[in-house]
Amino acid sequence: MATIEDRMAKAFGLEGDAWERHAHPWSVYSRIPIPALLTAAIWTRRWIGWRSLVPVAGVCVWTVINPRVFPRPRTFDAWASKAVLGERVWANRKEVPVPERHRVAPHVLIGVNALGVPFVARGLVVLDPWLVLFGLAVHMSGKTWFMDRMAMLYDDVTAGSPATDPTRTAAPPAPGLPARAG
Repeated sequence: MATIEDRMAKAFGLEGDAWERHAHPWSVYSRIPIPALLTAAIWTRRWIGWRSLVPVAGVCVWTVINPRVFPRPRTFDAWASKAVLGERVWANRKEVPVPERHRVAPHVLIGVNALGVPFVARGLVVLDPWLVLFGLAVHMSGKTWFMDRMAMLYDDVTAGSPATDPTRTAAPPAPGLPARAG
């Protein structure tokens, strides 16, 4: 049975080399502001009414195409790349268990991430900028911390693995992970 993260990845078309393309730091860093941009696009309804659907649609389109826009990175050594590949490991945890020390924190951080969403939603309904900013701060703190944990998870599962050792490029990659480029 697939995890919810695995199903979401498939919904966004993250299969095969799409994960590697999404691991490009430009892909990661250009996705981080998406919640704030979507919030701002929705907020514009106050000034431009229904035309605010144009920036909302633009942010949604960017969210969908972003993982495919960038090329595969030359190396997966950047923090952002490790965070994405760690998410891939996390999504695949039903088939390949993750180390014990990484089993609780991601769930807690997903909860923190989700905790900010109702504040953002309520703030957008009543047009309360402080409520929106508080919700975004909570949401983004949880997401960024989650990404950091995913980078740590990736480091832990690839440490010492011949499949990810840059001096052994002929070895096949570990299950679900690309081999690190040397």
